[in-house]
Amino acid sequence: MIVGHPFYPLEPPQIPRNVSVMAKLYFHYSTMNAGKSTALLQASHNYRERGMETYLITACFDNRATSGTISSRIGIEAKADGFDGESDLYKMIDTRIKSTTLTCVFIDEAQFLTSEQVWQLACAVDDLGVPVMCYGLRVDFLGKLFPGSAALLATADEMREVRTICFCGKKATMVVRQDDQGNVVQDGAQVQIGGNETYVSLCRRHWREAMAG
Repeated sequence: MIVGHPFYPLEPPQIPRNVSVMAKLYFHYSTMNAGKSTALLQASHNYRERGMETYLITACFDNRATSGTISSRIGIEAKADGFDGESDLYKMIDTRIKSTTLTCVFIDEAQFLTSEQVWQLACAVDDLGVPVMCYGLRVDFLGKLFPGSAALLATADEMREVRTICFCGKKATMVVRQDDQGNVVQDGAQVQIGGNETYVSLCRRHWREAMAG
């Protein structure tokens, strides 16, 4: 038992025969507009094209797309189950495994996971033997880690950066939030749903300049 993580099973269940014992928890992270959702949808499509079943889950309060949908800026989308702060992701995955031969689980907007939910996903990997691929932002517009991203950075078996570039051509690692007039916002709530009209990805140098005003 891991102290501080009450969800961790005391007696791990038998791993179903239809899933991999070599499963891992992956965290694909980036800044805004790097194509995370596109990469997720493409990876899921590759599995399904070969007759393998995938399970898609996304934050249910991201209202940029239709409810229960993962949508990419290039126009592709797929149906997904939603999660919020009260969702038990282990139970959701376990229920799906009992009804189908599940090959992989994909989590979109993973920065909105709670620390406990990240451990639920880790337990699904370890005890149910199914790979889980999480896609999300690493830091917010103030340069601080999202709680879900911090937990994934500490817990994931493998981490991969999805890269995009700043206007100067360097790799973008930060993001600024803008108001309706295009002015950089320097305070406010960590979570505010928005796209290209709200967020701009920058390299660290140009993020510093933008935040300095």
